[in-house]
Amino acid sequence: MLSSAQGIPGLPDLTHPIELVQFGTQALKASLLLVFLVVALGVAIALMSFSLRRSQPQQVIIGEWAIGYSQLLQGLQHLTLVLILLVPGFFLCSTLSNRYHYWEQARVAQVAESVAGDRLEQFAPQVRYSIQEPYSYNTQVNGKIVKVNQTREINRFLMLAGSQIQVKLDQSVDVPGRSSIYQANYTADYKVINQLKDINNFFFEAPPPNGYTLLASYKVERDGTRLQQTNPGDYGFLFQLQPGEETTFRVTYQAQGGPRWVYSAGGQLLSNFSLIAVANFAPADFASGIVPNEIKVNGRSTQFTWKFDDNVSVKNPFGVFTNTEPIRHTGVIPRLLLLAPAIFLWWILLLYLSLPMSLKNIAIAASIFFACLLMLTYLARVMNAQLAWTLISIILLFLTWGLGASRSASLAAIICTIAGAVLPIFGLLIPFSGLTLSLAGLLSAVWLAVRHW
Repeated sequence: MLSSAQGIPGLPDLTHPIELVQFGTQALKASLLLVFLVVALGVAIALMSFSLRRSQPQQVIIGEWAIGYSQLLQGLQHLTLVLILLVPGFFLCSTLSNRYHYWEQARVAQVAESVAGDRLEQFAPQVRYSIQEPYSYNTQVNGKIVKVNQTREINRFLMLAGSQIQVKLDQSVDVPGRSSIYQANYTADYKVINQLKDINNFFFEAPPPNGYTLLASYKVERDGTRLQQTNPGDYGFLFQLQPGEETTFRVTYQAQGGPRWVYSAGGQLLSNFSLIAVANFAPADFASGIVPNEIKVNGRSTQFTWKFDDNVSVKNPFGVFTNTEPIRHTGVIPRLLLLAPAIFLWWILLLYLSLPMSLKNIAIAASIFFACLLMLTYLARVMNAQLAWTLISIILLFLTWGLGASRSASLAAIICTIAGAVLPIFGLLIPFSGLTLSLAGLLSAVWLAVRHW
């Protein structure tokens, strides 16, 4: 797991002690302020009742205020309980959202790390020759402008007459880094025809691939005879070829490198070109957008063939890479968890408007709701989130049946749960979130209308 994987910045997390201390301090201040306001209101009503005890009309008004204050205290109990349940629920959801986001980032980083690294890039060889080119320049001699004619040596390149390339790729795992590495067995035959009239000395330049970590058995042969390097690190081989004659070169090596192999033309015009790349692993796919002429799949082995009988010029290199499975639907669960407290309030409001709710039932309902979210968070790591919520919804509906004291009240609790909890959460798990949330809202409004009208 990479250290670069991070949670959502600025999101409260129950695993951070400093944030808990700060929140506890703020919650204590808010609670003390609320208690002071309630007590002050009660004392004010009591004082007014005592001072106006001899005035009968005023005493009636104060009595109504006292009844209202009593009802306010009863409602305040429910409001306080809902807030007490909502605040820890919010912190629980934010923590789960942060952790799930961290887990998604780590999973993406792990997949990226498995195919990270320098690619093995093989460049097409070049056939170089030198010619003498005249040139002139002006200089000053004894105060006079003199034109000087000289010759200089410049390099030219002969086009390859044919390229027949075969490469076999095997994939293994670099255990310390958990990243994939390629083992390439490369064989290429190149045909060279001297189409020049007065040039017979050439250099066949066939460098090894870029990005390798190991290069073994590198050989260059001409017509079956191995060519020797004259200088270490110099991959240019001198040969002679008379005008009109042709010769063949074979380049072979075994290399190990990053999880991608490409063949680059280097801006050359390729003639009679054929490249067969066999990837002995799955899943493999062609790179750089150059579509192969033929793809053969045999078990875990895939053969890619590029063939051009005349000539071809390509800007991007041919190649093969490991095709990792895409990681889809990232960020869905964190978004759902951040919106879960609002869904909880929606559901609780529907329950209050549909059936009598005691403090015990509110506490039980909140516990069931957030427990279901906790279960969804961890089940979504090992299975499809929509399927997981479908299974959890059955449990939620079964437990919600007990909120009603009668059959009709239990049925009302089921309908409220479907409209206020099951559908909204399911809507946030699927692509059509807006449509599903609109249906949930419409169902809630229709249910309340039927219930009360």
